[in-house]
Parts: sequence; C-alpha cells; structure tokens
Amino acid sequence: MLRTHYIKDAKDAIGKSVTIAGWAHEVRDKGKMKFLLLRDKTGIVQIFAKQGDVPEEVFSALSCPKETVLLIEGQVKESKIAKSGIEIIPSKVQVLAELSAKVPFDITEKVPAELDTRLDHRYVDLRKPEVNAIFKIKSHAIGAFRNYLSSQGFDEIHPTCIVSAATEGGAELFELQYFEKKAYLAQSPQLYKQMAVIGGMDKVFMTSPVFRAEKHNTTTHLNEVLQMDVEMGFCVENDALDALEKTFLSILGEISKNCASELEILGAKLNVPKKIPRHTYSSLVDKLNSDGMKMQWGEDFSREHEARVCEILDEEAYLITGWPTKIRAFYSMPDEKNPQICKAYDLVYKGLEISSGAQRIHIPELLEKQLKFHNCNPADFKFYIDAFRVGAPPHAGWSIGLERLVMKICGLSNIREATLFPRDRHRISP
Repeated sequence: MLRTHYIKDAKDAIGKSVTIAGWAHEVRDKGKMKFLLLRDKTGIVQIFAKQGDVPEEVFSALSCPKETVLLIEGQVKESKIAKSGIEIIPSKVQVLAELSAKVPFDITEKVPAELDTRLDHRYVDLRKPEVNAIFKIKSHAIGAFRNYLSSQGFDEIHPTCIVSAATEGGAELFELQYFEKKAYLAQSPQLYKQMAVIGGMDKVFMTSPVFRAEKHNTTTHLNEVLQMDVEMGFCVENDALDALEKTFLSILGEISKNCASELEILGAKLNVPKKIPRHTYSSLVDKLNSDGMKMQWGEDFSREHEARVCEILDEEAYLITGWPTKIRAFYSMPDEKNPQICKAYDLVYKGLEISSGAQRIHIPELLEKQLKFHNCNPADFKFYIDAFRVGAPPHAGWSIGLERLVMKICGLSNIREATLFPRDRHRISP
C-alpha cells in the first residue's frame, strides 16, 4: 500500500511520521504559510507548512488545484485549531495525479450542484463526505441483513435475473432476446425463492437486483433496485411477520451502533424501536376516513395516504396486514374465512412502504384459480405450478427494498441519491 495510515487512524499516531493519501479538498495560501485539507474515505485532515520550516519543493507542492491526488509524508501533531484535533507537518509531497480537466462542481458545496449534474459525474460526487456516508450506511444495512439471517439458520441463494414470464401481475417487463427465444429481466426473484423452499432448503435469503419497466417519474421509484428477500418453509403468515420485524430491527440496531459518525454527517436521527406495531388494512382505511381523508376499501394506499397514516398513528414504523386479495400478487394466500382478504403484509417506515410479503399459495388448484382471477394465463406459469404438484409445504416470505430503506434512514429526499448509478426512465448512463 502507498499509505501507512488512513486519515482517521492518524489521530493515534501523534508525534510519529505517517504517510497518507487522498484528494486536495481545500487549499489556502497565506503567503509564508500554507494550509491544505487532505481528504480520504475516512475523513479530512489539515496539512500545515510554514516557509523555511519545510523543504521548498514541499512548500510549493501545497499550492495545487483542488482535487489533485496527493501522497503526503509528515509528522502528526496535536492542534487546537484544526477540526480533527490534529495536523500534519509535511516532509514529502508527491503528486499522484494532476488534473487535466475541470472538476464539474465544487466538492465542498460552497456552490451547490443540481442532482442530475452530480449523477452525470457520480465518480466525483462520491468524493463528498455526505455521499460517501450514504453508501457506508447502505453497506452496513445489507451486511446486517445477511449476518442476522445467517445467524438464524437461513442459507443465501442466488436466483436468475433472466425469466421467461412475468413473476407478478401488473408490472411491465424489460424484454430481451435470449438466443431464439423471448425473455425478460426479472421483476422479482419470488418464484425462484419459493422453488428453493419446495426443494427442501427450508429457509433462504438473497440480495438480488430486480427490474421494472414502469414509466414513472417519482422520488421513490427506480427501474433497477436491489431487494433483500426472504422465504421460509413450514410456516404461516405470523412466522414470516416475526422474522421481518426482527430482521428490520436488527438492521436498524447495527446501523445505529456502527454508523454513528455517518448519521451525524448526514444530520440523520435514527431511532430503534423495541417492537413494530401491527394494523389491519381495514382499520387504517377506517382511520383515514374518520380523519377526513377519503379512501375506498379495496384501493391501494397512495403516498399521501401513507404519509397521513404515519401522522395519525404517530409511529415511525408499522406493519399492515389483511390486504384485499384483488390488489395483491396472485400467489398471496386468501384467508380461509374471508377470501376477499389475503395473508399479505407491508412494512411502512417513515411514511414509505419499504417491504412487502405474504403467505404463499402452496395448493396448485388454488394457484391456477388465482392466476385467472388476476388475468394471468396459468399456461405461462406451468413450470411454477408444477413445482407445487410434488409436495409443497406451507411457506411465506417478504422483501425489503434496500434503496428505500437507506433513503429513509439517511433522510434523503430522492431515492436516486441512495443508488450508486441509478436507472430511471431517462437515465442509463454513466
């Protein structure tokens, strides 16, 4: 490695010589004194040089353009002025990469850039400490998901992203040519994780990209997202709900513990509740109507409905159960006593639905009936239905949208900020 220390580790090397590397974040020339703020992924540190106290070539090298890539060797000293509490007196400065083009916007945000400009140059935008913090939190979120479920006896699987038919009714598909056949990018790993459970794997999880060709322009939708999915065999609705609640709380707990500095950079407050309350769909429709916001039973909740329910309940996170069968996916198990209601559920966090799931239909004849009810052709799902003809246990599962979760944890206003290289209706590059 070119460096001996990251910037955050230099605090533990006071009085010692270190070699650090990064980008010139700010440069201030005071004549016989120069201050340079060097930035790496762990933080920012002040480099201070006084003319005559350091070699002349070192002093001159500190007058570089912002975003020049530098390798700096020097002694770490305590500082009451520097924000980090330390500064480095350089003995050697090496320019690793000079600028040959204009930096498209100011990393320090003294002049704010539009989101589209930032996304057009994402490789520069990622250098901003607050943007870097978002993706550290995202990394911890997916790691916490994986670690918790592994500790609970779940196995990780990796289903295909190329499918021959729709896995959910209603969503548009990205079509592609697969040799001589027509195929699609998967809009969900749903059917395949079910088949893994039917195959005897019992409890599985996955992190999988999914693709939806819906022509929307909202701050909460993307056409490619990463889902954190779970499927559980030999269980019913409440078992999966319990697993969803515990997994979600585990993710929040791990981020609260391990990402305190990143949350602080973003100005985001993270509360970790002890329990997630559960409400039926019907009870929330009644609450909305009682509050003066009209909603017909059988409609899906709009963004406005979700926001108002959050205000009425005064709960950051809650589960919605007992959904109308006609507005949920065809594989959702209808209630035995009232088939108009199915055993589906959503998790809403800070006014936004971040997770959906259901107990699945494991009876082939009922699957065929529900496919027809949802205007799907059972013949297109023969491979799927046949899997249930050879002995399928009761099972249930759910999926958490990673970008939506991160968006809400970080207090972002647009889901595209929670995606390294977002894909929406208009953006396919970089």
